Amino acid sequence: MNYSSLIVLVVFIAIMYFLMIRPQKKRDKQIQEMRSSLQVGDEIVTIGGICGKIVKTKDETIVIQVGADKVKFEMMRWSVSSVVNPSNKHKTNILDEEDTKDAPKKAMPKKLKKTAEVEEEVPAEPVETENKEQE
Repeated sequence: MNYSSLIVLVVFIAIMYFLMIRPQKKRDKQIQEMRSSLQVGDEIVTIGGICGKIVKTKDETIVIQVGADKVKFEMMRWSVSSVVNPSNKHKTNILDEEDTKDAPKKAMPKKLKKTAEVEEEVPAEPVETENKEQE
């Protein structure tokens, strides 16, 4: 019997497992953990691209507030794509976890980037303008 073809098949299946199946399971576990740890005050982005802030959580659903009119609607937890800005309650826990891991930053929607940049800017000291005409 020719065992070399059987060995090649087993090696090929092992490579497929370590390159495709295992990383996908790891990502699925992280996403499930993120969705189960959603809290009131978290700013999220849904799979459909809707940005909002969580105002109420239930077992399988969350209520988010969206837009300037503060429209609220209920949606399923599985529709959350990412947490953009975690609430203050568990922000310290997430920051501690990020310090231990060197994970690449997730992309932030342009609208939320602009608001984050505005919040981070330190107001400049008032510049005294001299009016030469009054002298």
